[in-house]
Amino acid sequence: MNKILVTGAAGFIGYHVSKLLVESGYEVVGIDNMNSYYSVSLKEARLTQLDQLSPSLQGSFRFERLDIVNLKKINRLFEQEQFDIVIHLAAQAGVRYSLQQPEAYVTTNVNGFFNILDVSRRHNIKHLYYASSSSVYGNQTKVPYSENDRVDHPISMYAATKKANELMAHTYSHLYGLNTTGLRFFTVYGPWGRPDMAPMLFLNALLSDKPIQVFNNGDLQRDFTYVGDIAAAILKLLEKDNEALCPNYRLFNIGNAQPIILEEFIQLMEQIAGKTFIRQNKPMQPGDVYRTHADVSALEEHIGTIGHTPLKKGLRHFVAWFHAYYQE
Repeated sequence: MNKILVTGAAGFIGYHVSKLLVESGYEVVGIDNMNSYYSVSLKEARLTQLDQLSPSLQGSFRFERLDIVNLKKINRLFEQEQFDIVIHLAAQAGVRYSLQQPEAYVTTNVNGFFNILDVSRRHNIKHLYYASSSSVYGNQTKVPYSENDRVDHPISMYAATKKANELMAHTYSHLYGLNTTGLRFFTVYGPWGRPDMAPMLFLNALLSDKPIQVFNNGDLQRDFTYVGDIAAAILKLLEKDNEALCPNYRLFNIGNAQPIILEEFIQLMEQIAGKTFIRQNKPMQPGDVYRTHADVSALEEHIGTIGHTPLKKGLRHFVAWFHAYYQE
């Protein structure tokens, strides 16, 4: 049984990945710095869910509060635990916040990533999987976005740090033979989601009769990807890589591959919730991209078909969770 480190385990994707790994029989050690960028109580509730996983499961979960920026403590953790695999999901999230506090992104997403990268090399980690983002594609007009496209024009500091991660990983793979796989996530949503993302912001406003801000008059396209599909794809990728040799350095898109116009997304949420939004139309925001659209053919060629949960079905799961968590 592989021992896996999941960084950012109290985060949105980190929680779902950790849960699925434990349910699949893996020994998981999760770390998170529990910062206050958004609700710490939500992060604590996710950890409670992980702690309460059935003891009858073959897998296990342990958590340690730890900041990836602290190299001394990260190195000590690797020495003590002797991990086989690292799934690095910890990061300073948020595109718009990166315009206000760019230094936070360099500290966590660049310096922190370097710590994980270098310690993984020195401790002979079999494979480092790390979170990149669809934001690296910027505002390119060619769709769908392919891993073979050039990504030289990020338009936010968040996107720039994710591109930097890919370059740093490439260098370590080339120089030291470290197996690295970058995962470009596309607009992830679902239960236990982040409060700063559109689905949560919209539903919160809808149920409290407050206005939502609709940027570019709703003329934006997003490849909304259900978080359960993300976690399942990572598990399939990990297990496939356990069976066969793979290149030292790879990048994969993970998305739903079915973008939707934001205006249609809003109408769908209204339909599911049974209420109409109060709208405030706003201009395009700095750092925002017009569209995201994943080409997932490379990933599916490697691991087989991944989940493509229809948006309506995924939003129903999200709304049900929202009511259960916030209004019980």
